[in-house]
Amino acid sequence: MAVAQLGQIAGLLAESPLTVDMLVVFAIIAVALVLFVWQPIPIDTTAIAVMVALIVLEPWTGVTPADGVSGFSNPATVTVLAMFVLSEGVRRTGAVQILTRAISKYTGDSDLKQLLAVIGLGGPPAGFINNTPIVAILIPAVNEIARKADTSPSKLLMPLSFAAMMGGTLTLIGTSTNLLASDVWARQGGPAAAPFTMFEFTQLGVVVFAVGVVYLLTVGRYLTPARISPAGSREEFGLSEYLTDVVVREGSPLAGTTVREIHRTDEFAIEVFQIVRDGHTIAHDLSTQRLQAGDILAVRTDEDTIQRVLDADGLDLLADVIDDIEDERSADIRDAVVGDMGDADRPRDTDADRDTAANDSDDEAVMTEVVLLPGSWLSGRAYRIADFEHQYDLSVLAVRRGSEVIRKRMRDVRLRGGDTLLIQASGPTVEELRTARNVVVSGNDDWESFDRRKIPIAVGIVGGVVALAALDVLPIMVSALAGIVAMIVTGCLRPADAYDAVSWDVIFLLAGVIPLGIAMEQSGAAALLGTMIVGVGDLLPPLAMLGVFYLFTAVLTNVISNNASVVLMIPIAIDAAVSLGANPFSFVLAVTFAASTAFMTPVGYQTNLMVYGPGGYRFGDFVRVGLPLQLLLTIVTPLAIAYFWGV
Repeated sequence: MAVAQLGQIAGLLAESPLTVDMLVVFAIIAVALVLFVWQPIPIDTTAIAVMVALIVLEPWTGVTPADGVSGFSNPATVTVLAMFVLSEGVRRTGAVQILTRAISKYTGDSDLKQLLAVIGLGGPPAGFINNTPIVAILIPAVNEIARKADTSPSKLLMPLSFAAMMGGTLTLIGTSTNLLASDVWARQGGPAAAPFTMFEFTQLGVVVFAVGVVYLLTVGRYLTPARISPAGSREEFGLSEYLTDVVVREGSPLAGTTVREIHRTDEFAIEVFQIVRDGHTIAHDLSTQRLQAGDILAVRTDEDTIQRVLDADGLDLLADVIDDIEDERSADIRDAVVGDMGDADRPRDTDADRDTAANDSDDEAVMTEVVLLPGSWLSGRAYRIADFEHQYDLSVLAVRRGSEVIRKRMRDVRLRGGDTLLIQASGPTVEELRTARNVVVSGNDDWESFDRRKIPIAVGIVGGVVALAALDVLPIMVSALAGIVAMIVTGCLRPADAYDAVSWDVIFLLAGVIPLGIAMEQSGAAALLGTMIVGVGDLLPPLAMLGVFYLFTAVLTNVISNNASVVLMIPIAIDAAVSLGANPFSFVLAVTFAASTAFMTPVGYQTNLMVYGPGGYRFGDFVRVGLPLQLLLTIVTPLAIAYFWGV
C-alpha cells in the first residue's frame, strides 16, 4: 500500500513538476525557518530580510516592490497596531488591576479559587484587549495573589499564559494571528472568501476555552510544578549568603577608589550597589562615587570571597562594627554611627528585608523584581546586565532564567526575553521602570497610580470598536483607528503614549511575512504542497486530514513564530482542501487555532516566554503540562469545526 501511495505521489509530481520559481521560494522559506528557530538575528529582522529577498528575486517569486511592502498597509497589520494602542488605553486606567484586587480578596488561601480567578482574569478579557498585554498586566497581579495566599506563583503563571492564549481565540481581535489569518483567507480563499467577522468563530473559541479550563482545573493543576517557593524575593533567588553590608576602615586601600574601578577589578570580586554616608543613602550615579572611610557599603559577593576581601582591603562587616560599638559605646553613639540605616541591629547578611529600611529621601533603595518582555530590544545583540544597569541606573542582584538562577559575575551576562531580574533601585527609578514598555515590575504591591475616572471612557471606547465591527457598521481596521482617536481626544492616552504602546517588532514581523504568502501562491509552491498532501490524504478521511493540519501547524508554531506559521500553512491548507473536495474555511480555521494555541514550549508563544522567568519553569515543564492539552485540542478542535462548519 505504501509503495502504491509513493507511486501516486511521484505521478502527481511528474504532472506538476518543480519549477525554478518554486525552488527559489522553497529556498527562501528554508532559510527563514532556520533563522526563525535559531534566532541569530531578531525575528522581525528576519521577516524584513525575507521581504527584501522576495522583492529582489521578483522574476522568480512574482513579488513586486508594491507587493513586498503591502504588508505595512495591510488591514491586519494596521489593526494589530491599533489594538496595541487600545489595550494601552485600558491598561492606564487600572481597570484590570482594580478587578484583580477585588477578586483576590475572595480567593483566600484556596488553590482552586486562585487558579479559577487567574483563568477568569486572563481568558475572556484576552478576546477583547489582545492576549499579550493582558499577560503583561497580570504578572504582577498574579504574583501578589500568590504572595498574599502563601502560594507558589509557578502554579498560577503558566495557567495564566494558557488561558490568555485560549481567550484570544474568542474573537477576531484576540490575537494578531486571527487578524493575519483573516487577511490571508480573504486574499487567497477564492471569490467566496471574505475577512472574518468579529465573532466568526466565537462558538469554536468557547469550546476550546471550556475544554482548556476543565483541563487546567483538573489534570493540568496537578501537572503544573511549584518551582518557586512562596517566600519573598530574596529567598526565591537564594541570595541570603550573597548580600551583606561592610564598613570602610580608616586607612583602607579602597578609600579614594571609585565604585567603577572596584567593579572593573577582578581582584576585589565584589559589587557595590548602595552606599550609606553620614546617614544618607547614595543609589544614583553610584559608579562615579569615591569611597571614604566610614562608608557603609551594601555589597554582593560569595562566602568564599568575602573573608578574603575583608582581610585584604580594609573592610569590616557592619555586624561586627555594631557589636564593637555596643561593647564600647552607648546606644546613642551607635545610632549616630548607623544613621538612617533603619534596623541597624539587624545586619543585612541576615534575611532582613531591605525594603523596610527607614529613609524618606527619593534615593532610598528598594528591592523588587522586573520581568524583561520579549522583543527586538534584547535579541540579536549583546544586551548585557551592565547595559541594563547603566540604562536605568540600578543594580541587578540576581537573574532567574526559567529554573536557573544566576548570581555571580553577572555583569557580562547577556539578557533574554522572559528573564526575571531582582534589582536594587531608587524609588524614582522603579517608577520609571513601571512606565517602560519593555519590562514589567513584578512582585510589588505598590502598583502605579491610575486615573480611575477614565475607566468607563476607555472600556466604552473598546466596546464601541467591537460593536461597530460586529454590526458591520465599519471594518475592524477603521473602527480600531477611530478608537485610537477617541482614546487621545478623551485624554485616556497622550499621542506619545500611543506611539510607545506599539510593539514595533510585531508590526515589522507581520509586514515582513505577509509577502511570503503571496510568493507561495504566485510561484505555485502552495499548490504543489497541497497536491502532495492530497496524495497522502487518500489514506485518511477529510476529518483526519483536518486533525493532521492542526497538529502539524501546532508543532511548527512551537518552534517558530505563530504569525509565520499562519502565512506558511493557510495557502497550503486551502489548496489541499480544494483538491480533497473539502471545506477550505474549515481547514483555515484549524490552522488559525493551532497557531494561536502553542502550549508545548516556552518559545512557542510570546505569553509563554513572558511567564517563563517569573514562574521559574524548566523547558520540560511546558512539555509536561502543554503536550496533553495540545493533543486534547488536536481531537476537540477538528471535531468542533466539523460540527459547526462541516468538512
